Amino acid sequence: MIIEKPNIIYLHSHDTGRYIQPYGYPVQTPNLQAFAESGTVFRDAHCANPTCSPARACLLTGQYAHQNGMYGLAHLGWSLKDYKKHILHTLHDHGYVSALGGFQHIAAGEKPHATIGYQRKLDCDSSAHGVADAAINYFNEKHEKPFFLSLGTFETHRPFPEPLKKHNPKYKRPPATFPDTKETRHDYAAYCTMAEVMDEAYGRIFDALIQTSLADNTIVICTTDHGIAFPKMKCNLTSHGTGVLLIMKGPGIQPGQVNDALISQVDIFPTICDCIGIKHPNWLEGQSFKPVIDGQKDQIQDSVFASVNVHVSKEVSRMARTKELLYIRRYGSRNTVALPNCDSGLTKNVLMRSGWQDKYMDREYLFDLIHDPMETCNVATQSDYQDKLQHMRGRLEAWQIRTSDPLLHGDIPIHGQAIIKDPNEIEP
Repeated sequence: MIIEKPNIIYLHSHDTGRYIQPYGYPVQTPNLQAFAESGTVFRDAHCANPTCSPARACLLTGQYAHQNGMYGLAHLGWSLKDYKKHILHTLHDHGYVSALGGFQHIAAGEKPHATIGYQRKLDCDSSAHGVADAAINYFNEKHEKPFFLSLGTFETHRPFPEPLKKHNPKYKRPPATFPDTKETRHDYAAYCTMAEVMDEAYGRIFDALIQTSLADNTIVICTTDHGIAFPKMKCNLTSHGTGVLLIMKGPGIQPGQVNDALISQVDIFPTICDCIGIKHPNWLEGQSFKPVIDGQKDQIQDSVFASVNVHVSKEVSRMARTKELLYIRRYGSRNTVALPNCDSGLTKNVLMRSGWQDKYMDREYLFDLIHDPMETCNVATQSDYQDKLQHMRGRLEAWQIRTSDPLLHGDIPIHGQAIIKDPNEIEP
């Protein structure tokens, strides 16, 4: 065996946010809990765009959506400007082989894995257990070179299964942002059921790594794309949308650590480079958080940024976040929610019956994260917050200038082949 550098597994779920056991939520994910206790949990990690394809594209290129070109969903006509900026090409240049198992969501067409640049596609569907089967078979093969293995699961995307008996909706409480009703309890119980299915498959993957003696030389990056598929979460720039699970385990990563550093998923690419000892490509926007992993620093930055452009409907906004403040700016003339950007479900039905679709949305939001951690009270117009508002406006504008955000000079570019739904439609 010639392997020198550590293997890298990018294990990513769909629409999970932080709603798993290691983040304190009453969701039964014992395998993820055990994984977290043997690795490092990052409690304040955020995606750079809380929509499916752009979130993944930002993580894998180390660039923001308006830089890498992934403004919307890959299967609706959007793509990366340059797939050579995907991390796997950098890893190929340093002796890695690559394989894809399950979901990827950043390229479409007949052979999307080839478009991206994967050298191999594992024979499996995107179900969690299908991905686990393929991963286990892959682990049992002979490996002479370090590998980058992307394992993506459909779970926990809607539609959810019916709740298992152990997740009796009568005794569930929906996330605190929603009314506690029979329908919202059932909806959340169904999510918990799917999360448990995902966790069972993850447990099989973690066990197989140990059984094949790969665990000691493999960095596992366990994360998701964005918040859960409920109203005001996925596709939104509050922490309910951008907050993501991020758990890492492997050589050089201390077990049993819980870290409060403010991290963006664009920081993962440069961190991987530092963990395996290679130079950063010159296009990276993120900051390596290896000094945090090593215990040399508590923080690597004082702010992170994110955007929304298009999910299935156009709904453009930008965000700047610090430990104390969250600032969101919306663009365009629409002042109500774009309904197709919220997945269909019982909780959406409950809110729509009470007029959610007609609720006015402000142009600017400022949230005090110390006194309002649930991000429900917009203080942008309050007199005693005007200095802080100006400060956060300045942070956002400086980021937009540095990253050449097209909104500084007009609107986002629309691909000719892109499919964009009317924001007044109800279904995605």
